Amino acid sequence: MRISVLSVLLAALFLSGCFSFTKTPPIAGQVEDSFKTRWVAKRMSELQATGAATDPREARRIAVEEFKKKYEYTAAAQKPDPVTNANP
Repeated sequence: MRISVLSVLLAALFLSGCFSFTKTPPIAGQVEDSFKTRWVAKRMSELQATGAATDPREARRIAVEEFKKKYEYTAAAQKPDPVTNANP
Protein backbone atom coordinates (compact mmCIF):
# COMPACT_ATOMS: atom_id res chain seq x y z
CA MET A 1 0.00 0.00 0.00
CA ARG A 2 2.78 2.46 0.94
CA ILE A 3 4.74 1.64 -2.19
CA SER A 4 1.76 2.22 -4.48
CA VAL A 5 0.92 5.58 -2.86
CA LEU A 6 4.53 6.66 -3.12
CA SER A 7 4.78 5.57 -6.74
CA VAL A 8 1.54 7.41 -7.59
CA LEU A 9 2.88 10.61 -5.99
CA LEU A 10 6.19 10.33 -7.84
CA ALA A 11 4.41 9.69 -11.12
CA ALA A 12 2.16 12.70 -10.54
CA LEU A 13 5.16 14.93 -9.85
CA PHE A 14 7.02 13.66 -12.88
CA LEU A 15 4.05 14.03 -15.22
CA SER A 16 3.15 17.49 -13.90
CA GLY A 17 6.44 18.93 -15.12
CA CYS A 18 8.18 19.42 -11.79
CA PHE A 19 11.10 17.34 -13.00
CA SER A 20 11.22 18.74 -16.49
CA PHE A 21 14.74 18.53 -17.86
CA THR A 22 14.17 20.86 -20.80
CA LYS A 23 16.02 24.16 -20.83
CA THR A 24 13.78 27.17 -20.33
CA PRO A 25 14.13 29.96 -22.87
CA PRO A 26 16.13 33.00 -21.74
CA ILE A 27 13.15 35.30 -21.37
CA ALA A 28 15.10 38.05 -19.60
CA GLY A 29 17.57 38.28 -22.47
CA GLN A 30 14.76 38.50 -25.00
CA VAL A 31 13.13 41.29 -23.00
CA GLU A 32 16.42 43.20 -22.79
CA ASP A 33 17.03 42.84 -26.53
CA SER A 34 13.52 44.02 -27.28
CA PHE A 35 13.94 46.98 -24.93
CA LYS A 36 17.26 47.92 -26.58
CA THR A 37 15.70 47.78 -30.05
CA ARG A 38 12.77 49.99 -29.03
CA TRP A 39 14.94 52.42 -27.04
CA VAL A 40 17.48 52.86 -29.85
CA ALA A 41 14.71 53.39 -32.43
CA LYS A 42 13.03 56.00 -30.24
CA ARG A 43 16.31 57.80 -29.54
CA MET A 44 17.24 57.75 -33.24
CA SER A 45 13.99 59.48 -34.13
CA GLU A 46 14.57 62.05 -31.37
CA LEU A 47 18.08 62.78 -32.61
CA GLN A 48 16.91 63.19 -36.18
CA ALA A 49 13.94 65.38 -35.15
CA THR A 50 16.15 67.77 -33.19
CA GLY A 51 18.74 67.90 -35.95
CA ALA A 52 21.53 66.50 -33.78
CA ALA A 53 22.12 63.83 -36.40
CA THR A 54 20.85 64.14 -39.95
CA ASP A 55 22.27 60.83 -41.16
CA PRO A 56 20.39 57.74 -39.86
CA ARG A 57 23.65 55.81 -39.45
CA GLU A 58 25.09 58.59 -37.30
CA ALA A 59 21.87 58.75 -35.27
CA ARG A 60 22.04 54.98 -34.68
CA ARG A 61 25.68 55.15 -33.64
CA ILE A 62 24.93 57.93 -31.13
CA ALA A 63 21.82 56.14 -29.81
CA VAL A 64 23.69 52.85 -29.33
CA GLU A 65 26.53 54.63 -27.50
CA GLU A 66 24.03 56.37 -25.22
CA PHE A 67 22.26 53.07 -24.54
CA LYS A 68 25.54 51.39 -23.62
CA LYS A 69 26.39 54.18 -21.17
CA LYS A 70 22.93 54.46 -19.65
CA TYR A 71 22.18 50.73 -19.38
CA GLU A 72 25.67 49.27 -19.03
CA TYR A 73 24.47 46.78 -16.41
CA THR A 74 22.31 44.92 -18.94
CA ALA A 75 23.47 42.06 -21.11
CA ALA A 76 21.96 43.78 -24.15
CA ALA A 77 24.37 46.69 -23.72
CA GLN A 78 27.33 44.29 -23.73
CA LYS A 79 26.37 42.71 -27.06
CA PRO A 80 27.72 44.13 -30.32
CA ASP A 81 25.32 46.13 -32.46
CA PRO A 82 23.98 43.76 -35.16
CA VAL A 83 23.52 46.57 -37.70
CA THR A 84 26.96 48.17 -37.50
CA ASN A 85 28.76 45.13 -36.03
CA ALA A 86 30.37 47.46 -33.50
CA ASN A 87 31.79 45.80 -30.39
CA PRO A 88 30.93 47.16 -26.94
